[in-house]
Amino acid sequence: MLAPDKTIADTDTVASVDAAIVSRRSVRAFLPRPVDEATIRDILEVAARAPSGTNMQPWRVYVATGAVKQRIGDAILNCGIRAEKAEWDEYKYYPDQFFEPYLTRRRANGFGLYSVLGIGRREVDRMRAQHDRNFVFFDAPVGMIFTIDRRLNQGSWIDYGMFLQNIMIAARARGLDTCPQAAFAPYHRQIRPVLGITDEEVVVCGMALGYEDTSKPEATFRTDRAPLDEWVTFAE
Repeated sequence: MLAPDKTIADTDTVASVDAAIVSRRSVRAFLPRPVDEATIRDILEVAARAPSGTNMQPWRVYVATGAVKQRIGDAILNCGIRAEKAEWDEYKYYPDQFFEPYLTRRRANGFGLYSVLGIGRREVDRMRAQHDRNFVFFDAPVGMIFTIDRRLNQGSWIDYGMFLQNIMIAARARGLDTCPQAAFAPYHRQIRPVLGITDEEVVVCGMALGYEDTSKPEATFRTDRAPLDEWVTFAE
């Protein structure tokens, strides 16, 4: 790990950082290969260098493996609440109604994934089954649940996003893959007793961590990005 104050400018380092960023994907199929605790600790320690307002560091992480990870999935999948009925009562991730250009991008993502999985647009049960794979962390050996103190404000949520991105990039640098999962947030009541999460904490999201199973069709799915001209303004 580089010292926090070390200047980085060499071409090889730039290429390595860019490669970690560009190769990051939301992986939805993992191998059972374990990730040792020392590696998880290294990733989180590096990620904690994320900036935060007045260095408050508003993140809290619960790392689940083995039986505990299984209990999280069981608690959600056996609670009888379908994804479309789940209540976003702590915070809202998506708008009440999608509009352009976000509606088109969202549809392209969903239909693209279902296409590589061979799921038709009217196969609702298969769509639900795929969504439910979130709650077993897509079979990853490590599942993380992230919380934030509910007394903190929007600025700390912005800081949190930078922390989460750091985790995913640090994981890629070590040959690991991730999938950030907002799907866990509406099921905070099921997750809290498993992990001992207090009422003062809001469940922000989950994240799967492990090694991608490249034999699965999900591994062929790639998302695109809008060209810069659609969202960048250079002002002189």
